[in-house]
Amino acid sequence: MQFTANRAKEPTDWNAINWREQHRKVNNLRKRLFRATREGDHRKVRSLQKLLLRSRANTLLSVRRVTQNNAGKNTPGVDKVLVKTPKARGELVDALMTLQPWRVRPTRRVHIPKKNGKTRPLGIPTIQDRCLQARVKTALEPEWEAKFEGSSYGFRPGRGCHDALLDIWLTVSKGRKVWVLDADIRGAFDHIDHEHLLNAIGAFPARELVKQWLKAGFEEDGLRQDTVMGTPQGGVISPLLANIALHGMEDCLGVRYLQKKEGPTRHPQSVAVVRYADDFVVLADERSKVEDARKKLEAWLGIRGLSLSEEKTRIVHLREGFDFLGFNIRQFPTSKRKKGLIVLTKPSKAAVKAIRGRLGEEWRKLAGTNAKTVVERINPIILGWANYFRVGASTTTFRALDDYNTRRAIRWTKRTHPNKSKKWRLARYFGRFNSQHSGNRWVFGDWTTGKHVKKLAWTGIQRHRKVRGTASPDDPTLAEYWKERRTREGKMLLSLSRLAHQQRYTCPVCGDALLNGEELHRHHYITDRNDVERHKTQNLQLVHLMCHQQVHAPGNKPARAKRLLRMAKGLLEPDDGKLSRPVLRGEGDQQ
Repeated sequence: MQFTANRAKEPTDWNAINWREQHRKVNNLRKRLFRATREGDHRKVRSLQKLLLRSRANTLLSVRRVTQNNAGKNTPGVDKVLVKTPKARGELVDALMTLQPWRVRPTRRVHIPKKNGKTRPLGIPTIQDRCLQARVKTALEPEWEAKFEGSSYGFRPGRGCHDALLDIWLTVSKGRKVWVLDADIRGAFDHIDHEHLLNAIGAFPARELVKQWLKAGFEEDGLRQDTVMGTPQGGVISPLLANIALHGMEDCLGVRYLQKKEGPTRHPQSVAVVRYADDFVVLADERSKVEDARKKLEAWLGIRGLSLSEEKTRIVHLREGFDFLGFNIRQFPTSKRKKGLIVLTKPSKAAVKAIRGRLGEEWRKLAGTNAKTVVERINPIILGWANYFRVGASTTTFRALDDYNTRRAIRWTKRTHPNKSKKWRLARYFGRFNSQHSGNRWVFGDWTTGKHVKKLAWTGIQRHRKVRGTASPDDPTLAEYWKERRTREGKMLLSLSRLAHQQRYTCPVCGDALLNGEELHRHHYITDRNDVERHKTQNLQLVHLMCHQQVHAPGNKPARAKRLLRMAKGLLEPDDGKLSRPVLRGEGDQQ
């Protein structure tokens, strides 16, 4: 397969790229593609997809995503090549923009441990193939975002685990759906039928390239093996391909909806399905309906080369409860006086056991270090876990884990200072470090720096607001909805950052959302470390790590850096020289 592209006239200068402009171009094309799909204009859909596949802006963003943002940026493929410098990234962009017959390399097979003690095989493509996959995904995803069901939440833009969990809770709380098919697909990514998947993709312009990725095979211990089924876990495009293969589950089960002013809602007597990638549950008011749904799904999955796991798939009543995405969803009786029932979503026993094990292991590894190191290692674990589980009924679990963490901290002080008295150790490491929670004196910390281990109970329970129906960030009619939703999510996760609020939770350099998975840095306009004004709010800006590196890149001084700094302050629009506010992602001109 060949790609013709508008190659740059001169080598790409990575530090001179206007990321705000690249985001605007790609977002506009994605929205036009989404709208054309909804309107049924198939010719325009294919034309826009070809345009995205040739787009230099798409290529730039794909290289940035793979080589700077993704967690696997330091993991090489079979060619052992990594791209870590701005010069190498610019050269990679130029290589991807040339006319070339592309031949896919096999993936590198690695194994990662699973919770049950087994291992999960991952296929790691080369850096070049990952960048190409990211580019192809950008061209394919908007078309399917216009088709996907509202009950699908996994690996989709603007959707996540909390949306799926709240969908289940709303379904079982407001209706009579008390019977649950807790389903598990056996090796979903490893057994998807290639022909069915390629037929679903249809006449997509990069269809042959997708076929190459599916058939590329893998190398393990120096041996090459072919792949006749499945999509390689570890590829950028694999989650999207899995969602395409599993699309249509609601039609299979005959899910019915009622059209109401606030939007479509499931029919009270219809079954309901909620899916997060290959994990899903079916809910109904009668056991017979769930049993019938299981039979339908077994036949439907068989066409796709998949099957349900007999060991892990079960039918349960809501009073027994079931685990989904780390939570346990169960129906409990209320007080004897009310004689009612309530559905609670709590952290599952497996999730609590896992975090206790991880914290215990970290405390053991930290033996012999100082309190500052302990705080820096433990706090990210606590805050990450609390932010995920804060949407459920987690208060009791948070307090129990705080007690466990305190016991581990006391044991650490005893091992660190075995010859000191208990009174001395407690006075040295414990106290009322947090002024907002001054009543709690059992807070572990470092009195020299004031840094202390956070408590999960300090993370208030904050209910999540589910994404609306089939809403997608690619829908040009919902720009304001997604702007408000990003702001609300930013407030929840960056609630202590005044800078993020002032910037409307948007990076002022690239124009993308602050919470896009990249590391965040504070940018100082005054760089002199001896200047007393350096740390004042008006001298700070919260930006992505890569944007921060671009602003301070050596080649950007002095003229180019001055322009980037003015853009960072929101005083200058890219390319027009006019004073204006920063443009939020998705606000660009619609074509």
